Amino acid sequence: MQESEFQVTTTERLDKLVADNVATISRSQAKNAIEAGQITVDGQPAKPKDKPKAGATIHVALPDPQPLDLAPENIPLDIVYEDDDVLVVNKPQGMVVHPAPGHPNHTLVNALLYHSPLSSINGTLRPGIVHRIDKDTSGLLMVAKNDHAHQSLSAQLQAKTNLREYVAIVHGNFKEEEGTINAPLGRSPKDRKKQAVVADGRPAITHFRVLERYGNYTLVACRLETGRTHQIRVHMAYINHPVAGDPLYGPKKTLKGAGQFLHARELGFKQPTTGEQLTFTAPVPANFAKAVRHLRQQAGLPVDKVI
Repeated sequence: MQESEFQVTTTERLDKLVADNVATISRSQAKNAIEAGQITVDGQPAKPKDKPKAGATIHVALPDPQPLDLAPENIPLDIVYEDDDVLVVNKPQGMVVHPAPGHPNHTLVNALLYHSPLSSINGTLRPGIVHRIDKDTSGLLMVAKNDHAHQSLSAQLQAKTNLREYVAIVHGNFKEEEGTINAPLGRSPKDRKKQAVVADGRPAITHFRVLERYGNYTLVACRLETGRTHQIRVHMAYINHPVAGDPLYGPKKTLKGAGQFLHARELGFKQPTTGEQLTFTAPVPANFAKAVRHLRQQAGLPVDKVI
């Protein structure tokens, strides 16, 4: 049983209060838990639409989550590189990296388990996963096949010695050719599903440079110095150049596609055992390339230049 308590400070619906104060619960999950009698107000059952008074005590008692069945699945992988320590995979847009509530299987981890042994440092749900990219972001990921490799790759991330460069189509036309966004990120106080630039957030630094200009859109390269959740997407929106197609941080009127036009194009790190510097690149997926050709055509630029 997972239990927690908090006191009401603002008058709002109970389901929203719970979602805002308990990080592991969404508003819909809070509604279901209230209706199941797992959440009480001053010891009494309540309804999701009730608005407890300031000072009331909310008690949350949730059953322990059921473990997900993490099974190997024979899903094709685009393996860019492999040795005894590491895998470099080009993840397709639309694939979730590891199992989670709502995505119990058909993930990259399920496919990796079928292909190879993986490190155990991140536990049973995220074996081998050193860093992640969003479901609707495509591109390169490094995966640890053993604990020694995992420790080495994680240390490189922490020391900021690895290379992670993305390419993105963003809204608007930049005044500058390049720049750095240094703005701390944390959970949005207005929407818990989002990240936001917040004063007490974790340090987050993104370096960008303009690759091509299309008038209403710009092709940019973004190099991560840190790796926070949704970092590029939030930072680009923060400077009023949201990633095209981004359903969370971008405008509704945008380029047609199946998600944000964001691709992890280049990845570099030192091989955990030999120390050799390895660098890999992956071409953008077909829908991304098609959008760039269309924008180039509209802007009168050479259409077939390699991105």
